[in-house]
Amino acid sequence: MRGAFSPEDRCSESECSKYRTGKDDDILKDLQILIRSRYGLIYLDTIEEDRSESLLKHLADSLNLPFYIWTIARGLSRPETGQVWDRTADAEKALDHFQSSEASGIYHFQSFGPFLEETVIKAKLSHIARWFSQERGAVILTGADVVVPETARPYTAVASLPPPTRQDYASLLHYIYRDLSKCMDVKLQISKHDFARLLDDLRGLTLLEAEKVLTKAIIVDGSLKGDDIRYVLSAKKDIIEREGLLEYFPVEETLTEIADLTVLKTWLGKRRCVIEKPSIGLRRGLPFPKGILLLGVPGSGKSLCAKAVAMEWKMPLLKMDPSNLYNKYIGETEKNFKRAMDAAEKMAPVVLWIDEVEKIFATGDQEDGG
Repeated sequence: MRGAFSPEDRCSESECSKYRTGKDDDILKDLQILIRSRYGLIYLDTIEEDRSESLLKHLADSLNLPFYIWTIARGLSRPETGQVWDRTADAEKALDHFQSSEASGIYHFQSFGPFLEETVIKAKLSHIARWFSQERGAVILTGADVVVPETARPYTAVASLPPPTRQDYASLLHYIYRDLSKCMDVKLQISKHDFARLLDDLRGLTLLEAEKVLTKAIIVDGSLKGDDIRYVLSAKKDIIEREGLLEYFPVEETLTEIADLTVLKTWLGKRRCVIEKPSIGLRRGLPFPKGILLLGVPGSGKSLCAKAVAMEWKMPLLKMDPSNLYNKYIGETEKNFKRAMDAAEKMAPVVLWIDEVEKIFATGDQEDGG
């Protein structure tokens, strides 16, 4: 299995850092430019707290600035010295501590979104953002549902942490193999084809999620083999469905099981080459297919067609039921839709099956219209 994953092909500690990826070097350069451009507040759009922490530590080192981190569990701390400031688990007191010290540096506030609804915290954060616009460093927020205060937006920039690539998952697997080999005998019994499929099936998982899944797959029987792909698919199904917005469907049907519909089959067949090799299609002016609308009475095979499209194009299939998005609280429907789209985009390219799309346009007195 040396061609796909060889234990001799090891990487250095810096190259094999668990939660940093190849694309992180690009976002690192972007963050450096933003900080040198005097943006005092940066929202890093990601839920991967461990990966963002690793990235921001490197950012602070590259700018020769101290690195501070705030979490609701520990409060404000400086990892490189082990110093933790008492009574700073309270978000407002953490900001007060900074205002009293006014120390330059990179300040990473994790999962800070819920606290931004408080008026006092909005005002203090805006003040800090203005202060950093004249000093070295910045406050960097990560987590879901972060809404930057309007008064801080002139000093704020937004950046996104790109999803892991196949190479990132491969590097993570090297790390896991090296780590587990210290305490157990690990056998590699996976072919090149299955290894490539494994990396493809990991797409959509964060590096932390992927680490847990791969570690479990190896520990179960002390080996990595083609059958372990089922652990990945099972984990992805659980992760995607845990919020109740999307459903992961195992692809089983093929076009040969669908009678007639020759126009659809011809349309799919012509575009298969664009799906398999999008770069070639782009050079020839052939755009990536955007969508299909299937109309018909119940029982006419629309759902079967959706599953068959995923099989024909060899893509993951996600089902979204619009009725699951609606919520009685104002603004929650939009948030649910955004979360569903974010999950689908992380797994792209993917076939997103929106079942009974007419439900999107249905509104009632008891629910947020969205």
